[in-house]
Amino acid sequence: MNAEHPCVVTIDSRSRPRVLFSGDQLVEVDLPVGSRVVYPKPPLEPLPDVDAAIRYALNHPLGTTPLYARLKPGMKVTIALDDISLPLPPMVLPDIRQRVLDVVLPMLKDHGVTDVHLIVATCLHRPMSPQEIERMVGPRTFAEYWPDRLYNHDAEKPGGMTELGTTDEGEVVEISARAASSDLLIYVNLNFVPMDGGHKSAAVGLCGYRSLRHHHDPHTIRKSDSYMDPDKSELNTRVVRMGRLLNSKLDVFTVETTVNNRMFGANLDMLARNEDDLSQREWWTLKALVKTLQTLPQPARQAIFEKVPAPYGVTGVFAGETEAAHKKTLEKCYEQYLVPVKGQADILVTGVPYISPYNVGAYLNPLLVQVLINGYLHNLYRGMPLVKKGGTVIAFHPCSDKFDRDQHLAYVEFFHKLLPQTRDAVELHKRFERDFAKNPAYIQMYRSGKAYHPAHAFFMWYWGENGRQHVGRVIIVGADNEYVPQTLGYETARTFAEALRMAKETAPPDPSVTALHVCPMLMADVSPAEQGPRLALLPGGQA
Repeated sequence: MNAEHPCVVTIDSRSRPRVLFSGDQLVEVDLPVGSRVVYPKPPLEPLPDVDAAIRYALNHPLGTTPLYARLKPGMKVTIALDDISLPLPPMVLPDIRQRVLDVVLPMLKDHGVTDVHLIVATCLHRPMSPQEIERMVGPRTFAEYWPDRLYNHDAEKPGGMTELGTTDEGEVVEISARAASSDLLIYVNLNFVPMDGGHKSAAVGLCGYRSLRHHHDPHTIRKSDSYMDPDKSELNTRVVRMGRLLNSKLDVFTVETTVNNRMFGANLDMLARNEDDLSQREWWTLKALVKTLQTLPQPARQAIFEKVPAPYGVTGVFAGETEAAHKKTLEKCYEQYLVPVKGQADILVTGVPYISPYNVGAYLNPLLVQVLINGYLHNLYRGMPLVKKGGTVIAFHPCSDKFDRDQHLAYVEFFHKLLPQTRDAVELHKRFERDFAKNPAYIQMYRSGKAYHPAHAFFMWYWGENGRQHVGRVIIVGADNEYVPQTLGYETARTFAEALRMAKETAPPDPSVTALHVCPMLMADVSPAEQGPRLALLPGGQA
């Protein structure tokens, strides 16, 4: 075991293969001796009494007066809620958003507040279905408020948006008209990654394309070092500027919650652990799961993971002024996720899991594979990226040419029509984004169907921009076609051994190799090192 940290393991000749995600399958990977594997931390202990923690946070908020002291009869209150893009997969019931509502809504009634609307802050995400909303807020709240006073945010509803003003940098701050006209806006956040929460909640979750285009663009993304390190993120800088303007216009009370990384229950928790620490029985069970998934059809494979809720434990509840509450949230996130790592790698090896924030209930399509590889997985760091500038990423995924046409129809046109013309994010932004964002058919699918807004396809490409600018090559292992990887700008290899040989062609002599063992969630806290781990070579130069 590596001296860096208990979650950083160095492979030796006695080590077992690592088991990584390849979409909704698992693959065994024999890493070379001397490689380094970064594992998630064990889950933090959950709060012993979540409901008591919620009541305490509301009554002892950070940087502002208690919630009950802000309430008076006849006032107009809007409660905004994060959508189900997080956590992944959905958590075991009761959802923490329900638990917050179960405390807040009776408090409002006790103070004579009856004009209350609940808005799911989807921004340009797909609308949540009634069944999904009921699961999130609970049957009692759903029965009382749906559909007239509990509904999805609609950024394209005629007359449904209000402009609050413009920042000193010319950024238009526009949000839901209902929220803008309220005496009090309460935002209930479930914080799963450090890039979320804070001002990003209301200023993004309740906005539309006019506001989103100021920070979801190639120039902003290129200036962002890591999305997960707010101090180095231009995206965060712009969102904070816009959020501060919003908070200056509205009375906002923020409620943020954090969860641990217990993604798998007892039957699958071996997926989160170091393979060398598994008992012989657990190891054979894991190998049997790998084989079983290979024999099942794709929908059945995905159902094994997606249909089983995750037993996340609530680790923190913080309320009050937006920035004061979010500071505590970030501390708790980093306590759970950050794994200290010394030195970058020449070659980064990673699995690509079956799910992202943008495909709940759908297949991880090619554009979202790119979001994970170049976007989220690349940005799971603080300090510096796990892979060196110009280094190589080896990723496992079938890259199937498969799209959910109810959720991602606009993605299909973007991928098959626009990317073959250019992968340059700035050119895509200049030539196509505005017209795409106004497409009436796609907008109608967003408003009345279950589709993402047409502009979202562009944002998903931009989301991988700083990863594309940093990484030299991406080599896909296990692709079932050549077209998708080529369209994304990736190379392919039939086996991991072949991918390693390819990576060595552009790597320095004796290259260092690091594997990122996700899921569950982790972040690498990378610091410089004079000499990182080295790839051991057999005679003849073979890995």
